Amino acid sequence: MSSVADEVRPKARVYRGNAECRERTRLFFKELAVPNGLLPLKGIEEFGYEEETGFMWMKLKESITHRFRKIGKLVSYGNEITAVIEKGKLKNLTGCKGKELFLWITIKEMMVDYPTKGKVTFKIPSGLCKTFPSSVFEDTDDEDEEDVDG
Repeated sequence: MSSVADEVRPKARVYRGNAECRERTRLFFKELAVPNGLLPLKGIEEFGYEEETGFMWMKLKESITHRFRKIGKLVSYGNEITAVIEKGKLKNLTGCKGKELFLWITIKEMMVDYPTKGKVTFKIPSGLCKTFPSSVFEDTDDEDEEDVDG
């Protein structure tokens, strides 16, 4: 079942197809001062944004586990990712988990140190945070990052 409510869709800008969604997502993140690599840009079937509330969603062809080698971290993206987005921040995030030791931990918020964009901070539901240089997340096409199985 989709978490994107039927009442949101008519008011939203919705794009379909990987090429169109990839381009729109890049432009959207640039406009909002968010590094492109924070969310996956591969296999996007649908991208939507409702401007009034800031609600955005991405539907992926399949779930992705991604390794950011520069920081040695695994991140899992579900096949649907939602967030409320504003300049430099993704709040109420769903569909995104980071691996710490042996546990997958839900990420609820991502904040970019705006306007310097020097750091990205990840917040989990308990309120704990972890910060990394934003350069790690600039572009998922970088050869230092990879998609992994399991």
